[in-house]
Order: sequence, then C-alpha cells, then structure tokens
Amino acid sequence: MTIAILGGYGAVGATAARRLAAHDGNPIRVGGRNLRSASALCEELGENASAHVVDLTDSRSLATFCAGATVVLNCAGPSYRVLDTVALAARAADAHYVDVAGDQPLFRRLDALPPSDRLAVISAGVMPGLTAILPRGLLGDDPARTGIDLHVGGPVRITPVSAQDILLATGPDFGAPLASWRDGEVVQGSVSPQWNVSLPHFGPAVHALPYLTTESADFARHHDIGEHRSYSVYVSERIPTTLATAWAESPDDPTAWAGELAKAATEDLSEHAPRYTILVRRHDLDHQTPPAWRLLQTTDPYRLSGVVAALTVQAVLASKSTGTHPAWRFLDPQEIWTTLADDPLCHTETHGLACTAPELKA
Repeated sequence: MTIAILGGYGAVGATAARRLAAHDGNPIRVGGRNLRSASALCEELGENASAHVVDLTDSRSLATFCAGATVVLNCAGPSYRVLDTVALAARAADAHYVDVAGDQPLFRRLDALPPSDRLAVISAGVMPGLTAILPRGLLGDDPARTGIDLHVGGPVRITPVSAQDILLATGPDFGAPLASWRDGEVVQGSVSPQWNVSLPHFGPAVHALPYLTTESADFARHHDIGEHRSYSVYVSERIPTTLATAWAESPDDPTAWAGELAKAATEDLSEHAPRYTILVRRHDLDHQTPPAWRLLQTTDPYRLSGVVAALTVQAVLASKSTGTHPAWRFLDPQEIWTTLADDPLCHTETHGLACTAPELKA
C-alpha cells in the first residue's frame, strides 16, 4: 500500500512521513517542488521512501505523483487556494485522500461529487482537527444539557504558508467572531472579547477573542450540544491587530500581509517560550454534575498536525468506509487521545472524566 505525501518535506509532511515510515514499512512517496529537500528526507526514511518533483499547478505532474497510490496525503498549502486540486487528482487515481487542512469550502466541493468507493478525510490536523476531536471525547450522556468551552492558542511560529491560510480564513465559510452556539443555532454577538485576563494553563495577561469556527458549529449541531463557545488566545495584541488591519485594508488579497503576520508571531516568541495550548472544558448547563476538562500542549503545532495526519492515514488504510468526512467524525476520539497522551510531542492532562470515560495517562 503506497502512501503519497504532497508537501512531504515540510514541517507537517515530514513529521507525517517519519511516523508512517516507522509504523508499518509501506512505500512512501515524498513530493514537492524541491527535489533536494525531498531526497534528503527520503535518505533518512530508508529504502521504502522515494523523492518526487511535483508541481500541484501542473495537472500532469500531479497525476503522475498520485498514480498507483493507495492513499494521497496533502500537506501542501495554502489550503484555501489548493482547495480540491489534489483531492480530485487522488480521486482520478482511485486513491483514498487525506488533507491535513481543508474546511467548509473543500468539504462542500468533495461532498457534491458522485459517490465513490474511496475515502476522503479532511481537517486532519490540529486546527481544524483536534479542536473538534478533543471536545468530542468530552461529551457525556446528554449533550443537549452540556456546555463546551474551547480555548486555543499561544506563542508559536507562523510559517509563510500558514500565514496565508490564516489570512484567507475569513467570512461565513470559516466562522463568526463574537458568536457562540446555543440551543441549536449560531447566536451572533453573544460573547465578548476578554482582554488582559489570566487563563489557566495559558498564563497571565492573555487575550481571549471569541470566534466560533464552522468546525465548532458543525460539531455542536451534529451532537446537539446545548452550548459551545470557542476562543482564540493570544499573548499580545500583535497578531489580532495585524489580522484586523489586513482584513480591513486588503480585503481582496489579505495574503499580502503574510510577512507581517509571521513577524508578529516571531515578536511574541521573543518574549515567550513556544507553547500551543488546547483547553477543552465541559460543564453541565443544569449544574447537576461537576465540570470536566482536557488539556493538550505542544511546542510545535505543525509537527503535531503531522502526527494527527499520520494517524488519520493509518485509520483510512484500516477502514472499509467510503465518502467524505471531517476527521472529527471519522477518527475515534478516545483512541486519538490515548495515543497523544503517550506521544513525546505532547503534554496532556484530564480531570473529572471518571463518569464518562476511563482516566487517561497524563
């Protein structure tokens, strides 16, 4: 079973390639524009890995890369410009497809295609991805009486490609600022920003800005959750100010601000050690049971996305399912949590889960 990884030598793809190579010895193709970088990684991975020059804007090049693959893993970006380009090439090659990113625009395109006997799993990274997988593992017996609070962020580097994706992720396809999910619908303007607050596990004087992503809203809708609030957490005003300025001054092409966004993240890191945090808290809206929470922290969310992508590829290879799915619907949240709890890239903690799930190793 051949695994073809596009963007295979980047921060995300290289981690996925290493994990997959160590897992079962399947042949791995590492693809991208830079043959030297791909070849260097393949030397590390061993004889089952091969380097390929691929230009995803060249349909013939992409088709050649996908031909004969069992599953194609896309780690190339920016995701919101790649859209379904790689997914369609994988489908034409009769291969399963996994995308470490992708969101509502990609899902809508793939879900509208004629039925296929192959799997497509998108949003198989950290955000989107773990930001719904971890809350799913916290749900109790009665989601309608459950509230979920999600805090995500911290000081980490932003790569140029990631900066473009962040800047392009604006508008109703991606989420709503100051909104929450409540009683079966998105409630606009229902949550206020929290400036200079002290949040557990994030540190003092951080900024928590409410933003309900489409992933969070779809997750809440699917499970009929009573309330869901989601916050992006920043250690300074640099990143939110840069985003607001980019979207206001360059609405047609905010990616022109990618360098400024990456610079803002670098300046944050000059004052803080790298730490990316996902904190999920479940509370009973009727106050009948005590709260529960899960915490995941890492110094490198890109490498963590590579781990999630590799786990998704392994699940796809073992599955008999078909169709298009976001990773949070396809993956088993308890299995993912247990695996990440033992992973050296992560620090994890749990509290108050004895009533719904076995206590997990911290």
